[in-house]
Amino acid sequence: MTRSWSTHSKLVLALFLSSQIISAYGHSHHDEELTEEQLHAPIDSILWIHMALQVIVWGIVFPIGMVLGLSRSHWHVPTQSVGFALTLGGIFLGHAHGGRQFRHSMHGSIGSWILLPILAQLTLGIYLKLHIHQETLRPYAVRVHGTLGRIWPILGWAQGLFGVIVLRGLCGPNGAGQCAAHYIMGSAFIGYGIILSLLLTLGENWMRRTGKSPEWWDSWVIMIWGIVNTFTEHWGGVWSVKDMQHTMLGVLWWTGGALGIFLARNNQRNIVPALIIVLTGWAMSDHVQALMISTKVHAIFGYTLISAGLTRIIEVCFLPIAVSAPGLLDDNDSEHTLTPTQTARGASRPQRMTTRAFRHLPPFLLVASGFLFMSATDEELEVVHDAGMDHVTYILGMYSLAFLLYLFTQFLFHLYMTTGKNADITHSSGGDAIFSVPPDGEIELTSPRGPSKWYSPVPRDEGPVHVVGEDEE
Repeated sequence: MTRSWSTHSKLVLALFLSSQIISAYGHSHHDEELTEEQLHAPIDSILWIHMALQVIVWGIVFPIGMVLGLSRSHWHVPTQSVGFALTLGGIFLGHAHGGRQFRHSMHGSIGSWILLPILAQLTLGIYLKLHIHQETLRPYAVRVHGTLGRIWPILGWAQGLFGVIVLRGLCGPNGAGQCAAHYIMGSAFIGYGIILSLLLTLGENWMRRTGKSPEWWDSWVIMIWGIVNTFTEHWGGVWSVKDMQHTMLGVLWWTGGALGIFLARNNQRNIVPALIIVLTGWAMSDHVQALMISTKVHAIFGYTLISAGLTRIIEVCFLPIAVSAPGLLDDNDSEHTLTPTQTARGASRPQRMTTRAFRHLPPFLLVASGFLFMSATDEELEVVHDAGMDHVTYILGMYSLAFLLYLFTQFLFHLYMTTGKNADITHSSGGDAIFSVPPDGEIELTSPRGPSKWYSPVPRDEGPVHVVGEDEE
C-alpha cells in the first residue's frame, strides 16, 4: 500500500508541475501587442489538432466516462485516463501553436483555470482507487468526485462556446450583450430539453421519491429566471421596443412560474410551463430584426418553441399511461411497436398503450430551439448573409446539430442502462424495464406497464383508467 501511494503521489506531483509550466508558457504571448498580420494569419495544423482533441475529449470521451462512472463500470477509469492524457496534450498544443494569434480572452483564462478541476478530479480518482480511510474521508471524497464529474459537461460546453467565439472573432464590445443573452438562453433551452428527456426516460423513480411533479421543478426555474430577467433587461435611459418586450417576458415567466408552482402542489401536473413556452415562442416568432435572414431565423426559432410547448401540453393532458395488463404482450407486441394488441382470446384490437416515441418530441424541439437561438445573433447572421447562404440552409444546419446532440444524449442514456451495475438487471429483465437513480444511488427496477403517480395525465371526468383485461372480447 505504501509503495502504491508513493507511485501515485509522484504521478500527481508531476502532472501538477507540468501543468504550471504549460500555463506559464502559454499565456506569455497574451501580454504582448499583437499585429494585424498575427491576428489574421492562417490557422496552422497544430491549432486544428488542438481543437479536434478538445472537441473529442470534452464532447465525447469525458461524457462517456462520466456515465460509466455513474453506472460503476470498470471501464470508467481507463476512459477517463485517456481523456486526461488527451486534454493535457490539447492544452499544450493550444498554447504552442504558430500562425494565427489571439488576444487575451475568457477562453484563454478558463483554459488555465480548468487545470484545477482536472487535477482535483485526477487526484480524487487515484485516492479512491486506493480504498483507504473507508469510514472517515472516503465518503466525502466520493461525493466531491461525483459532483466534479457531473459539472464537466457544463464546463466543456462553456469552454467550447468561448473557443468558437474567439476563433470566429464574435461578441466584440458592441455585440457582447446580445451574445450573452443568446448563448445563455439558448444553452438553457438545450439543457432544459436534455433534463426533460432524462426525466422521461430514466428519472421516473427519482421523481416518485421526491413527491413532486415535473412541472413543479419547471415552474421554479421559470419563476427564478423571470425575476432575474425582469430587472436585468433595461439599464437606464430610453426604453426601446426590445427592452420592453424582454422585460415583459421576464414578468410573464415569474408570474406564470408562480402559478405553476401553486398548481403543482400535492404532486399534481399542469400545463403552465408549457403554455409559457408557447407564449415565449410566439413573441420570438414576431421579433422583427434588421436583416431579413435574422427575422426568418427568429421566426423559425419561435415556431419550434411553440411546437415544443404544444407537444408538452399534449403529453401532459392527453397521453394515457400504459394500460395493458402484465403478461398480455410479447416482445413483438409492446408499447414500442405499432402492431395491434392481442388479447388472451386471440382477438386483435387497436393498440391502446402509449408509445414512448412521442415523449421525445418536446425535449428534442427544446434542444433544436436552443441551437436556433444561439445561432441568431446579429454578428453571426451578418457573416452568413455576407457568405451568400440563405436562411433555409442555415436553419437545416442548426437542426442537424440538434439531431446530433440528441442522438449522443440518447446514446449516453442507453449506455447507462446497459453497463456496470445495470448490465445484469437489463439482461435479466430482457431489456423491458425502466431504470432511475434515486438520491441514495441505488438502482430501482420498475415495470413500464405499472401506473406512475407523478406521470399520470391531468385528471379528467372520465373515471378511472381503463385496463385491457383477459375478460374483454
